[in-house]
Amino acid sequence: MLGRRQEINLQLTELLDSAILAVSLWVSYALRAYVLQRYFPSLEIIPPFQDFLWVATVVVLFTPMMLESRGFYNHLANKSIVRSLRQMGGALVGVGTLIGAFVVFFRWEVPSRSTIIIDIFISAALLLLREAVQRDNLRRKLASGRSRENVLIAGMPADVDHLLKGMTDEQRAELSVKGVIDITTEPVSALLAAMHEQSISRVIFAAQHVHFVKIEEAVQACETEGVEAWISADFFQTSIARPTFDVLSGKLMLVFHSTPQISWALVVKDMLDRVGAAVFLILSLPLWIIAAIGIRLCSKGPVFFRQERSGRYGRPFMMWKFRTMHANAEHERSGLEGQNEMDGPVFKIRNDPRIFRFGQFLRKFSIDEFPQLLNVLWGEMSLVGPRPLPVYEINRIEKHAQRRRLSVKPGLTCLWQVSGRNGITNFEEWVALDLKYIDNWSLLLDFQILCRTIPAVIRGSGAH
Repeated sequence: MLGRRQEINLQLTELLDSAILAVSLWVSYALRAYVLQRYFPSLEIIPPFQDFLWVATVVVLFTPMMLESRGFYNHLANKSIVRSLRQMGGALVGVGTLIGAFVVFFRWEVPSRSTIIIDIFISAALLLLREAVQRDNLRRKLASGRSRENVLIAGMPADVDHLLKGMTDEQRAELSVKGVIDITTEPVSALLAAMHEQSISRVIFAAQHVHFVKIEEAVQACETEGVEAWISADFFQTSIARPTFDVLSGKLMLVFHSTPQISWALVVKDMLDRVGAAVFLILSLPLWIIAAIGIRLCSKGPVFFRQERSGRYGRPFMMWKFRTMHANAEHERSGLEGQNEMDGPVFKIRNDPRIFRFGQFLRKFSIDEFPQLLNVLWGEMSLVGPRPLPVYEINRIEKHAQRRRLSVKPGLTCLWQVSGRNGITNFEEWVALDLKYIDNWSLLLDFQILCRTIPAVIRGSGAH
């Protein structure tokens, strides 16, 4: 996989292995102390589990480090069980040496060698099982091609071929190369068109044989739209001030970020999104029932309204809402274009005649937005982020800088939502608030926006 994301996944796997090792030692102790002791009374009675805590601490903390040093977490897709066993054997020698050092220098005793032996076999089996599950998931991901990040590769054909050949199976499972642009012969407009058409989130420049000035314009275009630009930087002989580097195919890459970088904070945000959406969905179920009954009684047609919206990097997804307009509202829109109160590509009317009476109530208290909790659970939206616009409105955006609002997941609420959205009729101001959120993002800012959203919903202020 790629750089920081790979590092985070590695750390998560090591944490999982630490938990497996802790559980394994406890199970081994239980088997030795209660099962074997029962069927073989002549065995020596072992001390309480508290005496094993120092061994557990060493095993849980240092075994993943030893496994990593042996390459246990590398080349998962094509690794054999024999190779895994060799790597685990090497790690076992390292951990055993460390435990021996504690015994020699601190005079700490290993409470029960038989328990440790049982633990070695159980731990090895569980680690191999975990690895097999991950390998199977990786191979399925490679075969299906789903959930990959859409990328473009720009550069001379020879450089592109060299880069592609050096990619690992893990990287191929994460990346979907949607096209190759020869920046020496094709204009930047071709790159931009491909970015828009394929919902690109990253452009990788394989440009070892191209002078930097030839790709400067292309990098600036990526920066303007909030798309990461990765440049093969192995042609640099000296370090550059304040760079951000990553690694792809063993090559140093210079990365230009204009959006929040992959980090533990983003991992926590995704987790909180899904947990928060699940909790709020359960708590709001009575309102779902009321909304469904009210819509059925007040208007003919389906309870839910579905519309294709632009997600992160413009990738389309089907957004759900409670229906608040008459069933044929989309067909009536063309006749209302002259009443549009929002400049730019967005269509917005304060007192839209297509909204039926109960629908106005749902909109006033933002109850119509509740089904989007499903989109959050599916990973298509976040609790906080720029509001998703219909695909046809995104296609009407003329300024590339405004598309940078697509560089993060869309959200249920945002700065625009809590800043008096009805008072903002200038699309530039709306986008400015979205970009302010992107440039200053933090978990604290998300929390502040959520806290401001709750009273705004209860008051029914800023309803659309």
